[in-house]
Amino acid sequence: MTKEELRKIAPQASKANIDLYTPLLNKYMKMYSIVGVLREAAFLATIIHESCSFAYTEEIASGAAYEGRTDLGNTEAGDGKRYKGRGLIQITGRYNYSAASAALGKDFINHPELLSEPDNATHVSCWWWKTKGLNEIADTGDFKRVTRIVNGGLNGWNNRLKIYNRAKEVLG
Repeated sequence: MTKEELRKIAPQASKANIDLYTPLLNKYMKMYSIVGVLREAAFLATIIHESCSFAYTEEIASGAAYEGRTDLGNTEAGDGKRYKGRGLIQITGRYNYSAASAALGKDFINHPELLSEPDNATHVSCWWWKTKGLNEIADTGDFKRVTRIVNGGLNGWNNRLKIYNRAKEVLG
């Protein structure tokens, strides 16, 4: 994917973020087999929406809403805020941070802020995508199912779908 293609897919992204994220996306998307129009379009639409066109690698909300969420592995006081959404896909919860630490070989449990750094934010998002089986789901064209797995619902559906369709057009 070229910078020009990413700029067309994410027209609200700053030039600096296009320049920063294009090589990272190319590296990690390939590493995690996020290749082919349907996979790439679904992934890009998801991360562009979740990160507000690469503007945020950390959830704006405090994370307090995740406190005590045992389904996320947040079992200790302060886990909600400590393990709030980070990365381009907004990885959330002690369980996901722990799994990402093991997979990527970095200590995201004791240093959760590392997931906000561009390289880690991109890498963890591609890793999470693949481990959740989203490549195969994206291959079916069922972008609603992809969105539900990532988001737990269809929040921001119209924007996600607009980006997805634009990505398919640009990459197709």
